[in-house]
Amino acid sequence: MRLYTHASCLQHDPGPGQPESPARLRAVLQALDEDRFAALDRVEAPHATREQLLRVHTAAHVDRILGTVPESGTVRLDEDTLMSPSSAEAALRAAGATVAAVDAVLGARSGQAFCAVRPPGHHATPDQAMGFCLFNNIAVAAAHALAVHGLKRIAIADFDVHHGNGTQDIFANDPRVLFVSSHQMPLYPETGREDERGVGNIINAPLSPGDGSYEFRELWEGSLLPRMHLFKPQLVLVSAGFDAHRMDPLADLRLGSEDYAWITGRLLDLAHAHADGRLVSSLEGGYNLQALASSVAAHVGALLDG
Repeated sequence: MRLYTHASCLQHDPGPGQPESPARLRAVLQALDEDRFAALDRVEAPHATREQLLRVHTAAHVDRILGTVPESGTVRLDEDTLMSPSSAEAALRAAGATVAAVDAVLGARSGQAFCAVRPPGHHATPDQAMGFCLFNNIAVAAAHALAVHGLKRIAIADFDVHHGNGTQDIFANDPRVLFVSSHQMPLYPETGREDERGVGNIINAPLSPGDGSYEFRELWEGSLLPRMHLFKPQLVLVSAGFDAHRMDPLADLRLGSEDYAWITGRLLDLAHAHADGRLVSSLEGGYNLQALASSVAAHVGALLDG
């Protein structure tokens, strides 16, 4: 199994008081530095190319992100999303990591891969950075798998506590991509209702504030995973946000790290059943450092064990 990351992802610094901070990735990498993760093949993330980004983003959006390089301090793109001098480089590496991971798993160099990168991606729409996200990393990966590897069915599972509105927007009219999301409602970005169905390829399953392990597992086991199995994906992609944890400060669900081990195991079963085990996961949210570290360790441990 491969682990993709890059030092520049630590240098993207939105500034003091921002939840999406470099400390998040430091906590993740420290958690994955334990002996039980020694088998990980650690790979430096490459840049995403302009061609890869343009499959899901407008040229104006790509130009804005790559052209916003302040000499110091930060530039605010929206209420939550800021860029520092190293942010464009980090965003290129974050998207490039997911593309390289797809190439690796589809080239049989690795069955699974985890991309420990930031900034996250699933809120970025074709033409807008938002919710801490600059480029939509997992969408770039899916579009690459469709265009370069010729896949016909890709499933994206998103268990971040916030709805992946950007990923939904990008693929809402593409039946080759099944987007399946559990998330808290009401909560930012106020999207993800069950009646948002795209062309039948969007499956949203809202959870209520206070819901925990039972409700989460019941939703996936009883509804979402069966729909994914019916789709028979050739590749499973995961927007791995860990902010539904009970300790997370930005939401109100009550999951524990064991729930992330559980859902990872179920998604890996799906990948083994239909996709020769091919699964790529990329870091999204998670803002309590202790909870994030333990949850990522549970997630990657389950991938290694599977």
